[in-house]
Amino acid sequence: MGGKNNSAKRKGKKSGKPQRDQAGAGSSAGNDFRRADFTGSQVLGHGTMNTYLQQYAPVPTALDALPPPPVGFTGREDDLAYILGVLDPDRTGEGPAVAVLSGWGGVGKTTLAYAAGHAAQKHGWFTGVLLVDLHGYDPQPAQAEEALEALLRSLGVPHEHLPPPGAGREALYRSQLNARQEKGQRLLVVADNASAIAQVQPLVPPGHHGMLVTSRHRLTGLGRMRTVNRLQPEDAIALLDAALKNNDPDDPRVGEDPAAAERLASACGYLPLALQITAALLAQDPGQPLSERADALGGTDGILDGLDDGERSLRTMFDQSLERLTPQEQDLFRLLALNPGPDISTPAAAVLVEQPQPATERLLARLAASHLIERTPAVRGRWQMHDLLRAYAHEQAAATMDRGRAPRRRYDQARDRLIHYYIQHAQAADTHLDPPGSPVSARFTDREQALEWFDAERENLMATAHTTPQAGLDLSFALGSYLQWRRHLQDNVVVNALALDACTKLKDNLNRAGVWSNLGFALQELRRFDDALHALETSRDLYQQTGNTNGEATAWNNLGTTLKDLRRFDDALHALETARNLHQQSGNTHGEASAWNNLGTALQELRRFDDALHAHQTSRNLHQQTGDTHREASAWNNLGTALQELRRFDDALHAHQTSRNLHQQTGDTHREASAWNNLGTALQELRRFDDALHAHQTSRNL
Repeated sequence: MGGKNNSAKRKGKKSGKPQRDQAGAGSSAGNDFRRADFTGSQVLGHGTMNTYLQQYAPVPTALDALPPPPVGFTGREDDLAYILGVLDPDRTGEGPAVAVLSGWGGVGKTTLAYAAGHAAQKHGWFTGVLLVDLHGYDPQPAQAEEALEALLRSLGVPHEHLPPPGAGREALYRSQLNARQEKGQRLLVVADNASAIAQVQPLVPPGHHGMLVTSRHRLTGLGRMRTVNRLQPEDAIALLDAALKNNDPDDPRVGEDPAAAERLASACGYLPLALQITAALLAQDPGQPLSERADALGGTDGILDGLDDGERSLRTMFDQSLERLTPQEQDLFRLLALNPGPDISTPAAAVLVEQPQPATERLLARLAASHLIERTPAVRGRWQMHDLLRAYAHEQAAATMDRGRAPRRRYDQARDRLIHYYIQHAQAADTHLDPPGSPVSARFTDREQALEWFDAERENLMATAHTTPQAGLDLSFALGSYLQWRRHLQDNVVVNALALDACTKLKDNLNRAGVWSNLGFALQELRRFDDALHALETSRDLYQQTGNTNGEATAWNNLGTTLKDLRRFDDALHALETARNLHQQSGNTHGEASAWNNLGTALQELRRFDDALHAHQTSRNLHQQTGDTHREASAWNNLGTALQELRRFDDALHAHQTSRNLHQQTGDTHREASAWNNLGTALQELRRFDDALHAHQTSRNL
């Protein structure tokens, strides 16, 4: 696996600059105690501050225990304030002054810890700093006993006085720190790159000393926790600019093309390590425009190849995190790459791994604790993955599938299960949006729950529609009512265009007319009336050829509303009368009611208000008979506009109020806003201007 990549692997004794969390692969300039020959320690005076440092043999001089943050450190004001609040000796509250910084690899935890340590020293809170790198994500992480030995040597304990591994070593460590506390000293222990609580727990200092811990895992129970997130876009651009200017103070590229710099920062995921690697690669090619580099990183294929400068590699960082997972966790991480959308629910993830939801949720929680995925902030029980980690997961899944026929078949089956899950649930949710009297699925308790599921899964469903022709076709019918309900009009056009292409690929002539009809309706809603007219005429002709009277009537109905929008009112009247008559012949009361309502709007355009009034009243009565509250509300709204034209403003007011109330009941915010607006015009005619103002303001806000 990727952990064997030498670009992030330590090679015996230290040589050159170590890799750090913001500028490298997560190690620091602290104690590498496993391969060093300890000969003693030194105390360096810095004014009134003494910093205890480790000396390596045969190196004759000590290294600085707390390296300065790299050039371009920025954007961590809130994090620094939080950490300093934990380390402040005058803080309120009980508990040790221990802050645990967690986040995924390359997000800048180590750098932030260094910056916090320097800031605390400037406040005069600590008389010294002990720094130890636990190498928690190396093939052989440091053990607590080794860390204690290194820290004791840093505290000046001679070799011959070191206890053997065991409880005595921890006791001596604590006694040394207690002795320094009695002398008025306060030390800060920085434990970098921890991967397990067992590495850190024995190192927690007693008394009033402080501690900073960095880890890619959430190490609960040690102290106050802080998740380190990606940089904000403006801070990421500032880091990129500073890193470029560190190599060449005259590098003008960020200032000359800020739009490309923003694209490049976005392609790097606003991740400090990725930005530092990108800056190094740009420094190697001073003539490369930022836009060219951004284009190279813009695609998902091979993006991780572009984030490797020969010394630091984002892929290697991810490899190290993946290798710390159990086989089950690794398997789920790879399978999550099969989800076509931006996030996934716990039930959908359980479908991928064919496990019960509680077991799947435990695995997901452990991945989140490792910062390889994260919980979505708005909705409980949903999980998301950063784009760069998603690209890595895709690589891992592809590599697994390439190992043989059995792994590929397993992944194909998992993908098919997930697609089937999305389609089945979308079809079940759609039954709750059908006219009353139609059978509804027991998967959802009511329309509200079905709409909530659609809202949560819309992006996944749209992405699933692109996976296979059959998925595109099935989801076009399952999503149409929802997308129109929530006014996702462009999505409705897209999914129906996919379905039309699927009909060709699948040689499915049976559904072609229905897809043309749905596409025409979606285009009409987007006011692309000429395109809608062509689609609906095609649908009508196909239905006529197959003798599907009900389908033909639906096409005529939608065709009539499109002709009305094109101001071809006589043609619209003919189309809508034809739709009404065909629905009457086939006994489709719901379709007939819809045609009567649309016919009324065309009659209003022709100034035939008495006829329009009759049409809308008929539509309302038929919808009441079928129990279709949603469409009854639309009939009431149109009835109100006809009554206004007839100067029957009190009756119009009642009609619009009824429409508004019914739309509120069904949760159709778009049409409720229309009813409020028409209500406002009726109130104006009644000279109730304050009430009218309120109505129009409510409509605007909806």
